[in-house]
Amino acid sequence: MKKRALISVSDKTGVVDAAKRLSALGYEIISTGGTEKALKDAGLTVINVSDITGFPECLDGRVKTLHPKIHAGLLAERDKPEHMERLAELGIDTIDVLIVNLYPFKKTVMKEGVDFADAVENIDIGGPAMIRAAAKNYKDVVVLVDAKDYDKALSELENGGVSLETKKYLMYKVFAHTAVYDSLISNYLREKLGIAFPEQLTLAYEKVEELRYGENPHQRGALYGEAIPAHNSLISAKQLNGKQLSYNNINDANGAIELLKEFEGPAVVAVKHANPCGVAVAESILEAYKKAYDCDPVSIYGGIVAANREIGADTAAELVKIFLEIVIAPSFTEEALEILKKKPNLRVLAEPDIAKPNPPIVDFKKCYGGLIIQDADQKDVAEMKVVTKNSPTEAEIADMLFAMKVVKHCKSNAIVVAKGNMTLGIGTGQTNRIWAASEALSRSKDAKGAVLASDAFFPFNDCVQEAAKYGISAIIQPGGSVRDSLSIEECDNSGIAMIFTSCRHFKH
Repeated sequence: MKKRALISVSDKTGVVDAAKRLSALGYEIISTGGTEKALKDAGLTVINVSDITGFPECLDGRVKTLHPKIHAGLLAERDKPEHMERLAELGIDTIDVLIVNLYPFKKTVMKEGVDFADAVENIDIGGPAMIRAAAKNYKDVVVLVDAKDYDKALSELENGGVSLETKKYLMYKVFAHTAVYDSLISNYLREKLGIAFPEQLTLAYEKVEELRYGENPHQRGALYGEAIPAHNSLISAKQLNGKQLSYNNINDANGAIELLKEFEGPAVVAVKHANPCGVAVAESILEAYKKAYDCDPVSIYGGIVAANREIGADTAAELVKIFLEIVIAPSFTEEALEILKKKPNLRVLAEPDIAKPNPPIVDFKKCYGGLIIQDADQKDVAEMKVVTKNSPTEAEIADMLFAMKVVKHCKSNAIVVAKGNMTLGIGTGQTNRIWAASEALSRSKDAKGAVLASDAFFPFNDCVQEAAKYGISAIIQPGGSVRDSLSIEECDNSGIAMIFTSCRHFKH
């Protein structure tokens, strides 16, 4: 039997060179539509698929390769005499090489304003059927769905034949490719139908890069991004300086970005070990950075700084005074970048939409043997009920709202002390609330007249007692404890105003 290759691709990267190499090896080339034209324009002899099937393309091209003469040629096992005899009886030739990639569903749904009908029309049917058939018959058919694999497979063909190991790898590539393709379609439809928690969940991610190591040097790590990327995330940021991001850098930087999105005015967030250590909003980024730095000049060392406005030379000059792992901002002036690049290991990341709020999203964590999923905690303070004799001032309310935005991004149990749109002290990740309160208050340089925010209710009145020692004037917390009355009474005795929000912000 003659050697034949069927080539039909949406992405034509490298396909002309691949076809020329196959032709030089004596392969007969079969093709369709735009691929056929591209190959013929390159001087290759190409047979149209309809000349093989004896059946014309129809239904606006929806049906062209869905034919027994194609699928039998792909699926026939060459070492089974009954298969080969049956092909001969039916006048069907084998197809030995298949180069196919699929209709650009991903590119289609990423277009602004794409309508449902256009998305559906870009769901490939014949392509997945062919590559799955070829992959199932991996021992006899070389199937290529990724241009990065063309050279390896063709080089092996030119040197006597593709190895079984390579064929198995190419088989894997096919089923990984179709799995992601179908995931994109199902997730697009799920979003259109507003299904939050489907009966079956498939997630499509693409590898961005392998990391030097994971959370610790003895652990392997890699970075994956959503197959349809978000353009206001760390994944889409452009690195302008410094060495490769580490696993911990990525985790910490993501936390900084998500907290930064809470603020509209010029804001700076400093993060250390996935927890904020300094947050401030001010008239300028320089002022916001200085206030965030003043919150905790010790913990910021070796940390991450994220800003929601362009960083200029004046701010850059302050940033390079200490050791930082990462600086993230929408943009940097040329002068600022020159200053920051004087520290060759400082990772400098730019993403214009870094502070753009997220659409409603789900959050998930891996547990052994499963996945836990929830709506992301994107709720702002909606209810404010004064429960004490004293009512907070307008300035205190503004500080409480600011502190509540910060505390919901801290690992629980968490307490934030704030004043004047800046954090004074942050207590995070404690196994009881009084320890978190003590940590936040003791870190505050001057908490007199400041406010205190808690991510969950006070189980006892000890946190209020501790706050009173430092001069806290107002407290904001969810409320809901069976002992709320004790905390309210303690506030009244100390002249502290307290607000209940009825909204908890645990973060584990």
